[in-house]
Amino acid sequence: MLAQIKRLGGDSLLYALMNVGTKLIAFIMLPIYTRFLPDPAEYGVLDYVDRLSAMLTFLVIFGTDSALAYYYYDTKDEDKRIKYVQQVMSFRLAIVVICALVFILGGEWLSNLLLETPNAVHLLYIAAGILLFDTIAALVLTVMRYQFKTMKVVIFTVLKMFLVAVLSYALLATIMTSVEGILIGRIISGILIVILLLPNLRKFFSFNINKEILKEILKYAAPLVPASLAFWVIVNSNVIFLKEYTSFTEVGLYGTAVKFASLITLLTSGVQMAWRPYSMSIKDKQDSQVVFAKLYMAILLIGTLGVLLVATIMPWVIKLLDKNYWEAYKYVAPISAVTFLNFYYMIISVGIFFKKKTKYISIAFGIAAIVNVILNVILIPQLSIWGSVIAYLLSYVVAIVLIFFRSQKEYHVPVSFWKMSFIFINMLIAVAGIIYTQESQLSWIYILLAWGYFLITTILSRVDKDILGKHQKAMNSDV
Repeated sequence: MLAQIKRLGGDSLLYALMNVGTKLIAFIMLPIYTRFLPDPAEYGVLDYVDRLSAMLTFLVIFGTDSALAYYYYDTKDEDKRIKYVQQVMSFRLAIVVICALVFILGGEWLSNLLLETPNAVHLLYIAAGILLFDTIAALVLTVMRYQFKTMKVVIFTVLKMFLVAVLSYALLATIMTSVEGILIGRIISGILIVILLLPNLRKFFSFNINKEILKEILKYAAPLVPASLAFWVIVNSNVIFLKEYTSFTEVGLYGTAVKFASLITLLTSGVQMAWRPYSMSIKDKQDSQVVFAKLYMAILLIGTLGVLLVATIMPWVIKLLDKNYWEAYKYVAPISAVTFLNFYYMIISVGIFFKKKTKYISIAFGIAAIVNVILNVILIPQLSIWGSVIAYLLSYVVAIVLIFFRSQKEYHVPVSFWKMSFIFINMLIAVAGIIYTQESQLSWIYILLAWGYFLITTILSRVDKDILGKHQKAMNSDV
């Protein structure tokens, strides 16, 4: 068991270092972007295009990432593994081509509908190009991750982010001081990374469609598609409603807060990238449920502490931006909590993936998406950005609860749901106290009191027994 945890820890550390590097580059670039785009409405357009691209990415992936992870480890035949990858590559590229055709045929009408001007259609064309090259590179890096070639994944990922930063800045500082400069920098970097990956890439292309393998992949993946669409609704519908009820300025401020909220991924993304291969590789080993129980609690504790840290430092960190963006700081910590939940659902859903009951992921996030839309319609007209944040958080809580109990039914992990809920709720209370203190310009002593509240309640919950102590059968009765 110790060796298994060491492997997860080693890979997670490398991935964490990778994400620290990429996030640092992103944070360095954000004040540069806001310098060249001083109007939050301009940044709002960029954020809106990014969210449209995210939706298309979900459609392109179509749940095939989870299917490939399962079947890649389900067979020991290397040739068959390559065939699985080839079919996934062919499928994804076909979806990219369809998306590009929609942009070409829709043209100015789509631009006017989505970006409120027919003169921005070129942004949609560039986004389609970025999607193409990112799709190719992402699959190759995914396979490397499954092969535990962690160092190569880290190098290529950091290099890509570095190229995006350098090329985008070069274009912004010289010939394109607008959103176009940032997007063109991204597409050029994508082309360069694909060229560097060519030695690994060639064997993953195939013009032959293996109907049996593709059907097998899609049968596993298809139940996850509604979940992907629900993800997009939950993550992005608030921006659509913000644009409709307010303006691109609010979209820009909200988008800025989301970017800073990704600070929490410095703690989570390394584990996220290592989790799927790791969890699949130990699922049949002795005492795996005990290992998962300890990891559930340990990861939750680290994540909640991370959200508190974000809330505490954000007023100082966000001053790096143009003053027009400063008010976004107060939304960052609650969005960070949602960012953590977006990662955490993958941790607590092992039973669903082990038993191939992925349709329940779709059901849970489908329900959460409906909740999200309803709350956005009710709250955004009254509370503007805060309404969006609240809707975002509550919808994810709904999804997490549904997924946890279904996963437990399929593969029981001896961990207390009520203790986990207690820790998370107390974190939210502490975050609310910190933000209120900052907004009211009260003494920093009150921030310390908020931290003290969370730490004391966590200690009283005796979470240390779950992380460090021996497994107790009595925990079964807590769920």
